[in-house]
Amino acid sequence: MHTLAVDAPVSVLYDLVSDVTVWPAIFGPSVYARPLAHGPGWERFHLWALVNGEVRQWTSRREFDPVRRTITFQQEHSQPPVAAMGGSWSFRPLPDDRTEIVLAHDFVTDGSPDAAEWINAALDRNSAEELSALAHVADSTTSAEEVVFSFTDTVHFPGDAAAAYEFLFRADLWAQRLPHVAQVRLDERPGGVQVLAMSTRTADGATHETRSVRVCQPGEWIAYKQQLTPALLYGHSGVWTVQQESAGALVSSRHTVALDRERVATVLGPGTSLAEARDQVRLTLGRNSRATMEFAADHVRRQRA
Repeated sequence: MHTLAVDAPVSVLYDLVSDVTVWPAIFGPSVYARPLAHGPGWERFHLWALVNGEVRQWTSRREFDPVRRTITFQQEHSQPPVAAMGGSWSFRPLPDDRTEIVLAHDFVTDGSPDAAEWINAALDRNSAEELSALAHVADSTTSAEEVVFSFTDTVHFPGDAAAAYEFLFRADLWAQRLPHVAQVRLDERPGGVQVLAMSTRTADGATHETRSVRVCQPGEWIAYKQQLTPALLYGHSGVWTVQQESAGALVSSRHTVALDRERVATVLGPGTSLAEARDQVRLTLGRNSRATMEFAADHVRRQRA
């Protein structure tokens, strides 16, 4: 069991934990959360997450009790050395709009040597990171939507969906294909996982280093979790999706970001509001992803010519 008192009301914290799609932008271990099904008071989702340095994946079911402000979960398909895993989030109001968060786990090992030690180490590390992240992102003066938000850009692609996916998947060639990418290192891992490190150039000539973990579903989508973020962002995740149409394909880029509220004034200047910071992030990230999608379309046109 892991517990932390946070300077934020129960409602804000409960809402953040309830929305699994924002986890990769808030929680360091989470890479990608894909909803599968939901109904009154429950949902199923597939999660990719860093566990003791490796990307693991599993399917979970959650049940919500908004009155008691508890969320229970149970893994439906676990990975060794975990045979079964469940637990709960609980939120208890404290004076002065503070909240005690309790994150509890129970598990069964597969019987392999040192399995319990391995699992406990992962739970201690990831639970502490997740509670700390909630304390950083949430506060008593702003709503969750003011700090954590998502947006999507879509571009029509002249080729088929397979060609669009290939361009996005072959990030190892982006230094040759994208003018703003100076250098790329792409490491392939089992299970469709990639680790992507890039040096990119901005309009003012500056160079920025980024590092992302990517999860790839061939021909359909590529999700990523940025591990090295710009100073304005506490967290950033996204997903590229491709969809075949009768005349070409649609390529979409969805971003989910968490602002680093404490650095807004430092990065953008004193007096900058959260709304202005969100607009700046929307402009910059949207422009970059649209440029990538448009260069992908130009690449296919040149190949055809």
